[in-house]
Amino acid sequence: MIDAAIAEDIGAGDITSQALIPAGERYHGTLRAREDMVVAGLAVAERVFSKIEPGCTFQTNTQDGERLKAGGVVAEARGPARGLLTAERTALNFVQHLSGIATVTRAYVDLIDGTGAILLDTRKTIPGLRVLEKYATAMGGATNHRMRLDDAVLIKDNHIAVSGSIAEAVKRTRDAGLSNIEVECDTLDQVQEAVDAGAEIIMFDNMDVTLLKKAIALVNGKAKTEASGGVNLDTIRAIAETGVDTISVGRITQSAPAVDIGLDWLTE
Repeated sequence: MIDAAIAEDIGAGDITSQALIPAGERYHGTLRAREDMVVAGLAVAERVFSKIEPGCTFQTNTQDGERLKAGGVVAEARGPARGLLTAERTALNFVQHLSGIATVTRAYVDLIDGTGAILLDTRKTIPGLRVLEKYATAMGGATNHRMRLDDAVLIKDNHIAVSGSIAEAVKRTRDAGLSNIEVECDTLDQVQEAVDAGAEIIMFDNMDVTLLKKAIALVNGKAKTEASGGVNLDTIRAIAETGVDTISVGRITQSAPAVDIGLDWLTE
């Protein structure tokens, strides 16, 4: 991922820095938070700098998963000026994006604190960046849901349609030697069918709070429960208070804005 990002940004070379910066000049740069944030991606930023400029040093002043107030120093970089300037944008792109995900994730986690519910991420990630984005949600306090389609069974509406029923879909899955089966349900009738079929996890898809409470009562502890669909910062607390075990939120990766981190350089 880092190599692809560097190649994308540099091309044949940083022609501006090569033209303007003397070969022997050295810089000292400070990465500083311009807003409150949860930090993520420091090791990635360090790797970017070291790949482009092996002669540089990168010192972190915080660590991934920590809250940082606006004005706080994220890290410092020192070394040959040309290489540092060439690496700057790619390094910032990674750490700003990943810290943005971690920051939004922590806001959701804070809102459900004390309810017992666990926040899950989803597969709604930028293609090619899933490993890093799911790392960032973990730094924000979420628990990773399945990383790939081979991680766990999740029977969704199209699977049910092909199988003819939830019961048949669960049966075929078990016949294939799979376990820990999760079923997505839109209605209370589907919830009851999933319970009767012996699903280990039942996902309540786009159910309001009133319907969620009824669905959880139907499950009655016979399976783990997950709420999903339409969850946002305004609704997640009430959803968590229904007693659902987990809540999956695509927004924490799909819609998280990058945080603002500045990088100021001084000549050494």
